Amino acid sequence: MAMCSEDRISSLPDHILCHILSFLPLKEAVRTSIISTKWRYLFASISTIEFDDSLLSGLTDRNVDSFKNFVDRLLKFPDQVSLDCFRLRDGISWNDEDHDFDVSGWICAALCRGVKEIDLFLDYFGCVLTVPAVLFTCHSLVTLKLNAECRKIDVPSDVCLGNLKTLQLRNTVVDGDSIHRLISNCHVLEDLAFIECHLAYASALNIKTPSLKRLVLDLDVVEYGDFNNVVVINAPNLEKADISIYLFGFSDRETSATHLIQGIIQGICTVRSLNLTINDVIFRTCRLPIFHNLIKFEYGVLGSNGRETWLVEFLHCAPNLNTLTLNFLVVVETQWKVLHMEVPSCLSLHLKEIKILNFKGDAQMFEMISYFLDNAMVLEKLMIGMKSLSETQQSIVFNQLLQLPKSSKKCQVLIF
Repeated sequence: MAMCSEDRISSLPDHILCHILSFLPLKEAVRTSIISTKWRYLFASISTIEFDDSLLSGLTDRNVDSFKNFVDRLLKFPDQVSLDCFRLRDGISWNDEDHDFDVSGWICAALCRGVKEIDLFLDYFGCVLTVPAVLFTCHSLVTLKLNAECRKIDVPSDVCLGNLKTLQLRNTVVDGDSIHRLISNCHVLEDLAFIECHLAYASALNIKTPSLKRLVLDLDVVEYGDFNNVVVINAPNLEKADISIYLFGFSDRETSATHLIQGIIQGICTVRSLNLTINDVIFRTCRLPIFHNLIKFEYGVLGSNGRETWLVEFLHCAPNLNTLTLNFLVVVETQWKVLHMEVPSCLSLHLKEIKILNFKGDAQMFEMISYFLDNAMVLEKLMIGMKSLSETQQSIVFNQLLQLPKSSKKCQVLIF
């Protein structure tokens, strides 16, 4: 039987081939130019361009100019298709003495091609992160991701990102005025994320975005001089929030954290889904609003006695909660057996699923599980993560869990 030698891939339309090439590393996409004359210049029309350290491997003084010329041609050829995504990854010394790369020019070229997503690792801009001002007035941008490597981003006075829906700032020192100027000029912003960011110099972080639906606040808050850090959130359409707050250098954490946390907790009370991670009971002195819309809550804490009291108080403020996930990373004394508090209505009426992560088989965890099994009247599923236990220990603990009385006859106990 004769083998078919037809090249079916090459017979595909050019726009489909370019879409396929967009999933390859740039170096691999360029190598396809030797396949045939049809493929020779296809790589120049790919819609996703990503620069990483693999492009510089083997680069010498002799061929660095050729590389720069190649990048210029790739980005600045006339009549090229618009870009879906332009990325500059970490691991590259773009600004060293040997390679005088025109990174700002590359960014501007991508913007001129109507790029929709830009993802920049800003280490190569030196100590002062002054990226091209045109980045902040690009009407084609839908997604902007900036990693500032523990420095502030210099946002110009003229900002207009009318189509930006996703903004992600990672490893950034938050300057309240600069960040507020950026956020307030993104009028259709739906996703906002501060990931591993540092709130040290900003007296206030003001998030006023009516269109915002999803918010991530992962902040290291450092006491600095006389600054009183305040986070204010005004996002009436917010649906999902992921909040992680870590305090450093505060002599009185509870008092210092009150005004910081109050603005956050009041500003997220409309959410349907909340992931809350804290390294202390910094919510203890805060006034809790009612979370009428909350149906999914994940709570992670590193320690502190009294966490069960605060958790029950929170559950009282989430009357329609359906799913609860708990992740207690540190074993501490608890008072679940003698907890003299009214049972939250969500336990009696709505809570159907509880997931407990990082279960170590300690007595305190058994007390907590027993409390929920006693009071969760409509519970359907209790899932417990026991990855830190051996198979023998898991079997023993599972049998012990099955002996605990349950108020809900539908409740299944599962381990993972």
